[in-house]
Amino acid sequence: MASSDTSPKRSSSRPDIATLGGLLLAAGGILGGLTLEGGKLTDIAQITALMIVLGGTLGAVMVTTPLKTLLRAAKSLGNVFFEHMQSPQQVIEEIISYATKARKNSIISLESDLERIEDPFLRKAISLSVDGTDLTELRKMMELDLSLHQRNGEATAKVYEAAGGYAPTIGIIGAVLGLIQVMKHLENIEEVGRGIAVAFVATVYGVASANLFFLPAANKIKARLHHTLHIKELMLEGVCSIVEGLNPKLIRVKLEAFAEEEAKSAKAAPAQKSAAGQPATAQGKAHA
Repeated sequence: MASSDTSPKRSSSRPDIATLGGLLLAAGGILGGLTLEGGKLTDIAQITALMIVLGGTLGAVMVTTPLKTLLRAAKSLGNVFFEHMQSPQQVIEEIISYATKARKNSIISLESDLERIEDPFLRKAISLSVDGTDLTELRKMMELDLSLHQRNGEATAKVYEAAGGYAPTIGIIGAVLGLIQVMKHLENIEEVGRGIAVAFVATVYGVASANLFFLPAANKIKARLHHTLHIKELMLEGVCSIVEGLNPKLIRVKLEAFAEEEAKSAKAAPAQKSAAGQPATAQGKAHA
């Protein structure tokens, strides 16, 4: 039975163990391998190489990306390291509580709950339903919001993908610059050998930053986007069911089936996209 308290539970936020553990494992494996081969950490500790790679990559991304999108990408960096969890089951319970209240006291009674609804998408959908918006128009307006959210999320992920593409090339530029400096001192053969080794540190930074951070961060943002779209679509289906006047028990069955179908689609999507040779992107669900 749904609780009479319709106040929403806030989504939990916690560190993403997979991201933090993956970075530590990758760094440990690479640095550990270097040490076992007789190298030293100081061999790859080059401030100038780091400046060239990070500065050049950031500059190239700024040229490529509109400032508004760039700022949004910077703000979304926290989503890579932290999970803002909102499970489908939690959303279903919240929707059922509103459905139960609307069935007992009419949908107008939900107006008193609007200020307590944390999610802006759900708050807007319920507000439109309380205002008596036609179901077709309500769905059309909220699907437009979904489409806009998806486009913004994909644009944010592309910022990190662009950085992952530029970083290795900037690293090569850094290596070439280092070799130019080495060639100025060919009279000292010992310094030449050491200088060549130092010159390639920029290449290491470029390839490592692209494959250990920028590209994985882009994929993590896409995964977060897909989950968020799933939750919002679940909310939209729930609100539309409330407007239709469905029994709360039927709404629960419908939403749980919807959540299960989306979960299966999410698992099948990566394999299909990999076979097609295309990067994974979040796709909105087509409603019947």
